[in-house]
Amino acid sequence: MTRSEGTPLHDQDLYGPGIRGRMRAMAKAANTRICMLDARMRTITAEPEKGLATAEYAVVMIAATGFAGLLVAILKSGAVKTLLTNLVKQALSV
Repeated sequence: MTRSEGTPLHDQDLYGPGIRGRMRAMAKAANTRICMLDARMRTITAEPEKGLATAEYAVVMIAATGFAGLLVAILKSGAVKTLLTNLVKQALSV
């Protein structure tokens, strides 16, 4: 059966009657789904470096934090405090 505008009501009308029509319809549906799955997998794997960029960012942040901690430790030492204090005093006395 077809609608009045000429489009088929069932897959059977598109691919023929009986078991062969149903098999063709099932093959077409399976092929469509496989193509959609393939397209989805290609889309997902197209940009594999997103996670890598995040990991690199984390490593850089850890290194920067360690460097900041080292600078704080150096600046809190007595020798550096004295050096910086003398530098500021000399700059202000000019």
